[in-house]
Amino acid sequence: MKNLFNYINKPVSIAPLATFRVLFGFIMLMSMIRFMANGWINEQYVAPQFFFTYFGFDWVKPLGAFGMHALFIVLALSAFMIMIGGYYRIFSTLFFLGFTYVELIDKTNYLNHYYFVSIVSFLMIWVPANRYFAIDILRKPSLKVSQVPLWIIGIFKLQLGLVYFYAGVAKLNPDWLLEALPLKIWLPANEHFPIIGNFFKYTWVAYVFSWFGAIYDLTIPFFLLNSKTRKYAYIAVIAFHVITRLLFPIGMFPFIMILATLIFFSEGFHHKFIALLSGALRKAKLWISSPEPSETKIFKFPYQRIVLSLFVLHFVIQIFLPWRFTLYPDKLFWTEEGFRFSWRVMLIEKAGYVIFHITDPDSGRAGEVYASDYLTPNQEKMMSTQPDMILQFAHYIGEQYQKKGIENPEIRAEAYVTLNGSGNRPFLDKTVDLMKVKESFGHKDWILPFKK
Repeated sequence: MKNLFNYINKPVSIAPLATFRVLFGFIMLMSMIRFMANGWINEQYVAPQFFFTYFGFDWVKPLGAFGMHALFIVLALSAFMIMIGGYYRIFSTLFFLGFTYVELIDKTNYLNHYYFVSIVSFLMIWVPANRYFAIDILRKPSLKVSQVPLWIIGIFKLQLGLVYFYAGVAKLNPDWLLEALPLKIWLPANEHFPIIGNFFKYTWVAYVFSWFGAIYDLTIPFFLLNSKTRKYAYIAVIAFHVITRLLFPIGMFPFIMILATLIFFSEGFHHKFIALLSGALRKAKLWISSPEPSETKIFKFPYQRIVLSLFVLHFVIQIFLPWRFTLYPDKLFWTEEGFRFSWRVMLIEKAGYVIFHITDPDSGRAGEVYASDYLTPNQEKMMSTQPDMILQFAHYIGEQYQKKGIENPEIRAEAYVTLNGSGNRPFLDKTVDLMKVKESFGHKDWILPFKK
């Protein structure tokens, strides 16, 4: 343990951390501008009349039209300040809190890379990423350091490695490896793709893509760690994410991973990158050099053992959380119990529809409720295949009818779902009154088992 502690505290250049800060701030700034420009604030956080909150976070509510637009402006400003390293601790904290708050409002908007951004922005709060090539050291030159303990750089490599590795582990399932699903469904729709598009109609191509994707995710962190294979591995990173982005509408995730993965490169690479960037900024008269420390200056973390213990706890959670699906019965892709927060990226083609039956037990009157009367198209699509959302929406319907004078409405859901082109199957036990079911982390025994 002593040798391990000495190794992870070995001084290394701070340059990779500074590069990571600049690139992370830049891509987040672009993401916020893109989100605002596309009108997604209104679409996702203003227009809906109902929001699917996460279990235990029912208290998280949107701020209204003005508040949500103001929040995204603050997020964009925070990302910019992270990029330039100005008042870094304040703005990195603001970005983490604001971004995570937005993601907690409605889980129909959940994406793996949003979860990744929340994690990285949380980690960024605690590291001295503003101690090199930052506005903060122009304000206060004494902040500048040239070296940090190895583990400070290592936590970002480990987090990225876990994302890749677990994305690969998630692909080790019969649907992906033995049936080439869902790529066998998706690829033929991209026959227009230049050069190789004509091959997408062949089943063997879906198998090649499936197996390559699994091998890539499982091995790429190790190739990036090895200096002899790093350059070729990074070419594979660029090729993989660019092709993925061109084929599928997955937003900013490929660009985030391409830029973040640069942290695996050598100290010399990052020194050259910062030198080129600072030179360009000086020519544009947007930057002045800060004085170099008279000698090698190493950042010393206050209360280091406590901070390290908290980081260890964080990674223990990150390592074990994706395995929680083993605590639930039946097929994971069918029930989706333990699916989120596990780096399961683009693994299923799933669609469904739900009709809610409402009964007044006092009068015996019954009727049907359609989700489209209450939800946006995206909310309805996501809700129709995810039991926790179906339960949450059933309670919302019940509350609406209670306001209309029906004291104890009974809500039952008739749902049909198709998974990876398997055809529509009954999804839920339609005899269960969902108003009597309470949300919990326990298994939802009213989900019907998946049968081929």
